[in-house]
Amino acid sequence: MIEARKTGGFSFFTLWFGAAVSLAEIMTGSLIAPLGLTQGIFVILTGHLIGALILALVGVIGFREKSPSLKACRLSLGTYGSYIISIFNIIQLIGWTAIMLIQCSRSLQSITGKLFGFDNFYVLVVITGVLVVIWALNTEYAISTINNIAVVLLLVLCLVMLKSVMTGNEIKEITSNITFGAALELSIIMPLTWLPLISDYTSLGKSARGSFWGSFAGYFIGSSFMYAIGLVSSIYAGTPDPIVVLTSLNLGLSALLIVVLSTVTTTFLDVYSAVMSTHNLTAKISKKNLILIFGALGMLLAMYFPMEHYENFLYMIGSLFAPIFTVVIADYFIYKENRSGDLFNIPGLAAAAFGVASYYVIIGLDLLIGATLPAMAVTMVIYALFRFIKKVLVLKGEEKYAQ
Repeated sequence: MIEARKTGGFSFFTLWFGAAVSLAEIMTGSLIAPLGLTQGIFVILTGHLIGALILALVGVIGFREKSPSLKACRLSLGTYGSYIISIFNIIQLIGWTAIMLIQCSRSLQSITGKLFGFDNFYVLVVITGVLVVIWALNTEYAISTINNIAVVLLLVLCLVMLKSVMTGNEIKEITSNITFGAALELSIIMPLTWLPLISDYTSLGKSARGSFWGSFAGYFIGSSFMYAIGLVSSIYAGTPDPIVVLTSLNLGLSALLIVVLSTVTTTFLDVYSAVMSTHNLTAKISKKNLILIFGALGMLLAMYFPMEHYENFLYMIGSLFAPIFTVVIADYFIYKENRSGDLFNIPGLAAAAFGVASYYVIIGLDLLIGATLPAMAVTMVIYALFRFIKKVLVLKGEEKYAQ
């Protein structure tokens, strides 16, 4: 579906910039608004620097191995180990598809209600979902010319939105109990949600440099900018709800384009990568049929998903993928071992489990550096310890056998 000749550095930049341009990013950025403008911008840039570097580093593995993300994970986790991650990833991708469709449809309700007198949530979910499916079915075009045009248009429209919300308004104080550490964590998490997906695209890149820097720059700039829009618009409008901000600007068709294009250019990646994760489990179902299935599941879930648990959903993703990909990165860049012939990497999976548990303990401590980096450090140390213990046990077993 995707041709390698279309995935040079600039295409990766526009692909990941487009993936970052979404209402979900704006909404998450608005949650940071209580920190104020200066501290909020600092948290956004710092968190995205950390998260986007980890994301791009995993993308290099996919490029070097010429393998989609979950198949590349077999190098570290073993065949069945990668199946576990595939299942987790499919679940989170269907969840993201639903969340994006919900946010889009809720925004469209206000816009289409004013423009056309129509605001049926369920119908809007289906219409948006069908557009996402069509985009995903034409992925080879969606990540090249059409996507590039859409991203440029979205950038212009978002700048118009930002200018409109700042014109005639002053900075307002927003009360909330969010802390610096929690805000930093929200900035780190968003790039990590794409960890199981990035190699689906960098595996077909033209060069390691283009794959790394195109992906890093595209997502870092795009996501930081979206977070900043959410932060700034909330501070100037005096509300953390981006949908209220957007609909209050009376942008008409421009707002409609922002909502629809930002949803489609992001959500098709979720649907397509759910397909790639499924193909790590089985290749018996065609990509076209899987796109239709996952698109339908996303639309169905969107009609019932409790959006009040959005932040918990983000934390769940961070708690799972940060420790898991710590093991993948360590095996590939430090230990340089290939376990694709094994069924499981028991020490690696056990260390990741410790990392997940530590994430929830650490996030309760509300550290200034967030929970992701400490959880990754715990995973790395535990993994090194488990590897050492395994090595000692193997040596003792060999000595006993020799005697």
